Amino acid sequence: MDTARIAALLEPFLETPLSAPQLDQISIYIDLLLRWNARINLTAIRQEEEIVTRHFGESLFMARHLFPTSSEPCHPERSEDAREAHVLAESKDPYPSTTLGAPSYREAKDGPPQVLDIGSGAGFPAFPVKIWAPHIHLTLIESNHKKAVFLREVARALTLTNINVITDRTETLIARPDYPRADVVTLRAVEHFEKILPQAITFLAPGGRLALLIGAAQISSISTLTNLQWQAKLDIPKSHSRILIIGYDT
Repeated sequence: MDTARIAALLEPFLETPLSAPQLDQISIYIDLLLRWNARINLTAIRQEEEIVTRHFGESLFMARHLFPTSSEPCHPERSEDAREAHVLAESKDPYPSTTLGAPSYREAKDGPPQVLDIGSGAGFPAFPVKIWAPHIHLTLIESNHKKAVFLREVARALTLTNINVITDRTETLIARPDYPRADVVTLRAVEHFEKILPQAITFLAPGGRLALLIGAAQISSISTLTNLQWQAKLDIPKSHSRILIIGYDT
């Protein structure tokens, strides 16, 4: 998809425009999504422009509120040799399904933010958050094996580093004594919201943040299912019913 058109469609969601490399990454991502969507059901949205506004727009709206100042973008033109060298770097991550050699949250305690996305599906909001803030360490949890393969392919195609893809169910993970914890946990449009929300909080490191992209009707569940301190909801541009709300572990 033409990057100038992508930039124009994303304007309502961002205060500052994306860089050329970031727009290139989104264009590559859209092409991958459309190709894979013909084989496995990743998204019901088929039109490129709606993919940009609904998937990337919402996700980047979340990203800029979580990380108000984005870092230097990851560059798609980064050499393959450099990427492979990073992949082969020693990793102490306890989960065998992880990829690209990202450290666990314990190793990066004083380093870059650890972000964990639950039910990643086609990679939203996780990968747009990573495109916006490439310095983060990102973990994606997706129980569907075919979708997890797609997520790993996106990470490779966009030359994103410090990415974990865990192919497991959240309830299975939190039953382990060494389950991952994160500074930021993200959740978007998942089924069984009332069941998943308490599980999402379990993945928060002390003082962490939980960011939700949900329908306005779901906001009534938040106060009864959590004890987090919530910011005022933010209406998502170009939507009549979708909101972003961020809770803090205090």
